[in-house]
Amino acid sequence: MDRTPPENASLTWQADGSPRSMLFDDPYFSTSGGLEETAHVFLQGNDLPARFSPGFHIAELGFGTGLNLLAAWQAWRESGISTPLHFTSFEAYPLALPDMRRALAQWPELAPLADILLKNHPFQARLKLPDLVFTLIIGDARTTLPRWQGRADAWFLDGFSPSKNPEMWGDDLLDQVGQHSAPNASFATYTAAGFVRRALEPRFNVRRVSGFGRKRHMSVGILRG
Repeated sequence: MDRTPPENASLTWQADGSPRSMLFDDPYFSTSGGLEETAHVFLQGNDLPARFSPGFHIAELGFGTGLNLLAAWQAWRESGISTPLHFTSFEAYPLALPDMRRALAQWPELAPLADILLKNHPFQARLKLPDLVFTLIIGDARTTLPRWQGRADAWFLDGFSPSKNPEMWGDDLLDQVGQHSAPNASFATYTAAGFVRRALEPRFNVRRVSGFGRKRHMSVGILRG
């Protein structure tokens, strides 16, 4: 059944062609290279694609432009696993379709996957393909994540900057990340903010590692046994 689309994110476009949130005054991806940032922070940070296995489930806080999904999906295809990747993303302010298209046009190497995503507007239904099962859950993650029935093998924590969007990095929400993690699950995030690491430490063994671009450090972790 179709759902009424929520209020779309308000953007400005920077000189380099990248989108910036007007609500949070923060860019959607690094101006040093969005796809390279995704590969370093979220794929390498979760030891992917090495950990891919049939039924693997990635969950994400902050869908944004969809870049992380496309990068993970491409890596999954290249891994040769015949079953679908499961990918669930939580987003309060989704981009309008024309804005997604404009943002993703920066990466022609992702165009075949981006075309599939854009033709199957995520507000309408779960996207089920032979190599991907994608669900976009719209709403405040503090409300929607506790109701989610899934368990993720890897988390992409990609909300806007903790200084601009502290609600996305609160203790209760990050505890829910741990509660909705499968055994041996991992997380990765671009931020190394102390209060974020402390919020994750009750459930994860947290490490600070080298960040991407101008960010000296980022955070990764493995679910405690």
